[in-house]
Amino acid sequence: MKYFEVENDNKRIDAYLSEKIADTSRVAIQRLINNGKVLVNGKSIKASYKVQAGDNIQVEEEIPIEVSLKAQEIPLEIIYEDDDIIVVNKPKGMVVHPANGNPDGTLVNAIMAICKDSLSGIGGKIRPGIVHRLDKDTSGIIIVAKNDKAHINLSEQIKNHKVKKTYIALVRGIVKENEATINMPIGRSEKDRKKMAVTRKGKEAITHFKVLERYDKYTLLQVNIETGRTHQIRVHLSQIGYPIVGDEVYSNGKNEWNIKGQCLHAKSLDFTHPTTGKMMHLEAELPDYFENILKDLESRKQNLMI
Repeated sequence: MKYFEVENDNKRIDAYLSEKIADTSRVAIQRLINNGKVLVNGKSIKASYKVQAGDNIQVEEEIPIEVSLKAQEIPLEIIYEDDDIIVVNKPKGMVVHPANGNPDGTLVNAIMAICKDSLSGIGGKIRPGIVHRLDKDTSGIIIVAKNDKAHINLSEQIKNHKVKKTYIALVRGIVKENEATINMPIGRSEKDRKKMAVTRKGKEAITHFKVLERYDKYTLLQVNIETGRTHQIRVHLSQIGYPIVGDEVYSNGKNEWNIKGQCLHAKSLDFTHPTTGKMMHLEAELPDYFENILKDLESRKQNLMI
């Protein structure tokens, strides 16, 4: 932990701290700010905040990750692959890239074994080729860029909302609306810095959903997101009273099937191929555990109708 007391300045806080903390880039400082690791007078701020004389700044530095990335032969379902991209179906329980507590066994390790040296370097040493991510316990479709040109193109598509991401979620409760939009800002929780929450100080977050099937005490939803905030779908659905089955962070996690991790699956992606310009629609099948739960719920539904 580092502490600073501002004497006389009017710089943006990201610029101020990048000068104060040796060997730390402005981008790294911005990441710390976005992750709630920087407090000014005990409160979270934005990177654009201008420091004032008398401000007390507290910085919780990231602990450097000692990682020697290595290719690992990990079974992975490849949905599509060419010279520019590889699209895979990430299983529940797999972390996308190495981090504290998960130094290997990640999607990146598996992709490295498949692609060898053909991965975009834009994501940096720890995230080669990673254009977007999924939570550890969210399964489904994810794109990895094999070169920088593809990476930049796909990142721009995501930034400009040109990539359609469709998810399937099983939630607790009977959702009354056939379809609806949730527009609530999401930011770091002030009560628990490890969690995200709906907060007025958060960034715009828009989630659309429609009901696919209603069961006894549960509802199956199709979810599309316009924005890509951390834990967005999980936070939004929990906020309106329909937590995702198995979510141990934004609900109590208890469920009758004793599964760990949320019943949330990235079903499909619609995007423009970064080189050919061709419209792509790719899908990832639901994992077996998810299919089995739906079969169980469907059988109960049929028995009730008899």
